[in-house]
Amino acid sequence: MLFIPNWSETVNQVLLTIGVLLLAYVIGSVPFGLLIVKLHTGQDIRNIASGRTGGTNAMRAAGLWAGIFTALFDILKGAGAVWLARAMIPDQHWVHVFAPIFAILGHNYSIFLPEFDENHRFKGLRGGAGGAPSVGGAFGLWPASLAIILPLGTLVFFTLGYASVTTMSVAFFAIIVFAVRAINGFPWIDVFYGILAEVLLIWALRPNIKNLLAGKERVVNISLHGRIKAKREMQKTEN
Repeated sequence: MLFIPNWSETVNQVLLTIGVLLLAYVIGSVPFGLLIVKLHTGQDIRNIASGRTGGTNAMRAAGLWAGIFTALFDILKGAGAVWLARAMIPDQHWVHVFAPIFAILGHNYSIFLPEFDENHRFKGLRGGAGGAPSVGGAFGLWPASLAIILPLGTLVFFTLGYASVTTMSVAFFAIIVFAVRAINGFPWIDVFYGILAEVLLIWALRPNIKNLLAGKERVVNISLHGRIKAKREMQKTEN
């Protein structure tokens, strides 16, 4: 019997997949850091320090709790994208993997934050660097990953004190976590999630990587490295 594909069903599935991924991008685009800092201080986070809308810059702009709440909401963006994909397309795991990737893209290049030059020409889209939604995506794919990635990322942040290194480290930890799971029989495509997330984070952090190599990257004051650096600078001033 000749097999005739159900084109209507196929088209509907493709449109649903595109819709889920676009919605994941829109979810990722919500600039929680900008909203929280604006409500708390009245300032525009885009005009402060790195100009990014993530948790670290929110902390610089409005204090520790603003940074924590921004990071939590940004984590939920990545996790929410996975939950949305699972609810809408439960039998397509690859969509569950790519949904948080689109959320990271939205976070880094928010449709709500277009940037223009002095001549009002479109320059691009603003956003964060993608660390928190990357953690959220891993959490959505495997909830227990949060108990591994978050403590390790926190350790990197409060020891080295470089937000950029912390951001890149969380996707690296996700790669390791999902690789170990894959060796034990779980989907290898989850490892691909970590790799794609890492690529996006490195791309977003190109200026920071240059600063790191030049020894000019900002160090967070509350970190061990930041305190040691501040103490050394104080000693130099006293001498």
